[in-house]
Amino acid sequence: MKIRTRYAPSPTGHLHIGGARTALFSYLLAKQQGGDFIVRIEDTDTERNVPGADKKQMDMLKWLGIDWDESVDVGGPYAPYRCMERMDIYNRYIDQLLAEGKAYLSYATQEEIDKEREEQLARGEAPKYSGWDRDLTPEQRAKFEAEGRVPSVRFRVPEGQVIEIDDAIRGKVKFETDGIGDFVIRRPDGRPIYNFAVVVDDALMKITHVIRGEEHLSNTPKQVLIYQALGFETPQFAHIPLILNAEGKKMSKRDESIIQFIDQYKDLGYLPEAILNFLSLLGWSPEGEEEIFSKEELVERFSLERVSKAPAIFDTGKLKWMNGQYIKKAPLERIVDLALPYLEKAGRITLPLSDEQRAWVTRVVALYQEQLEYVAQIVELTDLFFQEEYKVTEEAKEVLSAPHVPEVLSSFLNKLDTLETLEADTLKDIFKQVQKETGHKGKQLFMPVRAAVTGVVHGPDLRESLALIGLETVKSRLQQQIDKA
Repeated sequence: MKIRTRYAPSPTGHLHIGGARTALFSYLLAKQQGGDFIVRIEDTDTERNVPGADKKQMDMLKWLGIDWDESVDVGGPYAPYRCMERMDIYNRYIDQLLAEGKAYLSYATQEEIDKEREEQLARGEAPKYSGWDRDLTPEQRAKFEAEGRVPSVRFRVPEGQVIEIDDAIRGKVKFETDGIGDFVIRRPDGRPIYNFAVVVDDALMKITHVIRGEEHLSNTPKQVLIYQALGFETPQFAHIPLILNAEGKKMSKRDESIIQFIDQYKDLGYLPEAILNFLSLLGWSPEGEEEIFSKEELVERFSLERVSKAPAIFDTGKLKWMNGQYIKKAPLERIVDLALPYLEKAGRITLPLSDEQRAWVTRVVALYQEQLEYVAQIVELTDLFFQEEYKVTEEAKEVLSAPHVPEVLSSFLNKLDTLETLEADTLKDIFKQVQKETGHKGKQLFMPVRAAVTGVVHGPDLRESLALIGLETVKSRLQQQIDKA
């Protein structure tokens, strides 16, 4: 049987890291087995739907490198792939369940449901629907309808049964039907409930493996009952572990300690292949110690057998480290292209750049490519190259207070006065000349020059930095510090 997996997001907001991981695992399993990956839009919760959210989520999946074989944009043999366009299909199967006595029209109001729940809780019972209106007579139904009640459709849960799920990750999990209670499968307004629509769609689209978050495990027995009632084959379920924050607590979307949406990482200048790599390791562990994988390598190595039951910890520091590794290995021109919008937004440059300006910016970015954790950091890191007025840190002031500093700075400035342009190669000779003239070398030579020109005592390659700052600015700042001595 050809493996078919799916990711079925609700268009209620941005693509969350948990959803992206579910999509990734589903994609990897399908591609490794030569199967199909489907994206289906679960839009039956119309009150919460956000216009355009489905397209934005799909755009982020594409940005990550997760593509699909069938969906709303490319079509496929089981279209439509949007739930609200499949209403006739759902109603056909609901009518079948009603005709077979496996579902019934329920006239309970929300007030009655809430009251029943409160009474059960007060008695110390687990709340579930009692099914008091399971077997209404035609006269009783007519009476309720005369009162203006619009029925929902409830699934008639069989009593005294045990549902056993052989989960690919969690093993055998059992549920007793007596603890479930009859549940709604179609709302009074005609929209199907998720637990019903997802079963019909997965069955008709021939989904063989359903990979989803552990939080959906409690929905599974209801879905298995519907599979059985409709005579559908049950797919292989795989419930992947929760993602916890650094404190080991379940993440909520209000948790500000972690950036939680994929587009936010894109906006900060994370590389998609780094995010993809990081997400793959949230709950899945490959053989060996290696952690950096291309998408192709992940497809080759992924298996549900190596997905853990234990919760995954979202380690922000590890994500930054991993993204930094990808930035280091990326072509410089790619990082420059990513950096330009941040520099423009900060008012550092005006696009488009001339060839000369781009060459200068490229040299600036090259100085920091090794230390970037994400590309947006380029604005802060390159601050010294864009300042007209620069500040001298306390640490730099301490360096500049040493008695030998005026001699070093004066000698260095005198050598610069003979130049028309400043290049890194030229500076190598000048530093040698100053060393020979003053007798100072190493930190005693380089540190005062860095402190005087940049205002800090640590930074990228000094010769390249001075060349990028420019001859006139370097001379001016040296003179300022000599005058203060």
